[in-house]
Amino acid sequence: MKFYFPDSQDLVSPTYDFINDEYSPYRVRQRDDVYAHQAVTPIPYDGILVSKAVVDGSMKGAGKYSAPQRERFYRLGVKNFFRLPETCSTIGDCGAFNYIDEEHPPYEVDEVLDFYGRCGFDAGISIDHIIFGYIPEESDAEPEAAWTNRQQISLQLAEDFITTARTSGARFEPVGAAQGWGPHSYAHSVQELQKMGYRRIALGGMVPLKSHEILACLRVIDTVRAPGTELHLLGINRVDSMEQFARHGVTSFDSTSAFRQAFMDDRNNYHTATDSYTAIRVPQVDGNPALKRLILSGSVSQAEAIIAERACLRALREFDREETPLEDVLTALEAYESLVLGPKKKSYLEYYERTLSDAPWRNCPCALCDKHGIEIAIFRGSERNKRRGFHNLTVLEAKMRSLTFG
Repeated sequence: MKFYFPDSQDLVSPTYDFINDEYSPYRVRQRDDVYAHQAVTPIPYDGILVSKAVVDGSMKGAGKYSAPQRERFYRLGVKNFFRLPETCSTIGDCGAFNYIDEEHPPYEVDEVLDFYGRCGFDAGISIDHIIFGYIPEESDAEPEAAWTNRQQISLQLAEDFITTARTSGARFEPVGAAQGWGPHSYAHSVQELQKMGYRRIALGGMVPLKSHEILACLRVIDTVRAPGTELHLLGINRVDSMEQFARHGVTSFDSTSAFRQAFMDDRNNYHTATDSYTAIRVPQVDGNPALKRLILSGSVSQAEAIIAERACLRALREFDREETPLEDVLTALEAYESLVLGPKKKSYLEYYERTLSDAPWRNCPCALCDKHGIEIAIFRGSERNKRRGFHNLTVLEAKMRSLTFG
């Protein structure tokens, strides 16, 4: 089972100063900052997935790459751009989420083939159009006309894609994109893609589905799937179900969820092999937009906020050195929380107490927790939050290694 990490251009600076919360004046981001596969060992994924829409943009607007980044990506190619080791593979897709509201995908087959070929991808997924809708028993309801139209668009583009890839001598592996709205429609897509010659198929549009619904689709797909056909789950990370997925031909998946939970999840944002913890929020007075608004409105005193912020950080670091008792840390956190959140908002103190009592970073085998200690468990600024995301990826990698496939 291979895990691909979708590119989000997330790097950290090895020289970031956590005590003063500042970068080195000599830092050059594109030269000095590092990706997750450079920051931790073992590498927490088998490869990366890069979307054309992220690099080049789509009808909805520009991509996430700046013009210099985009130029460098095309010039260096995907593997050199990301400084990937030989063990990491690459897969490209079109980023269908970025044009979900359009009537038709904004790309032509030739330009997608050019993107995959020029940038040196190992594999490339055909252009698809996402279907967001699910009917468990398709015989009981008629699909929307837009769904059947999107499926047909995806299949026609897949046929043009593999035909042109073959005639042009493309050096990457073509991967067919299957779209559906239930078990039988997904099976139909897989069957048609196999007829075209695809032996690796990516199942798209399944992100909103529950695990049992994905399994229902895989079981029906099994009735048409050829023995050598491998399946990839786009945007799906369900570790608890991966052994079951593997029994139905799934050999790879991609997801950013473990990484994004580090700063998007309200509570479960620091992962361990057996549990999830709540990172301790100490917002930056001069860098947190919500806190800045409170200060500008006069609701919070900037001087008081700075004093409370510094008291929290000092107490947390002293606690990590076993110089301050837990009760004193919680008192400092409560004072800052009440200042920032006010009396009507939910308190996180009970979750902080559990995090601090267990101190999971002290027993974590990852290099980031070993190097940064409690800083990794502080919810504050992108350098800490991204490192915690990288840590979460190492936990996912370890969980995947512990599973039994076969």
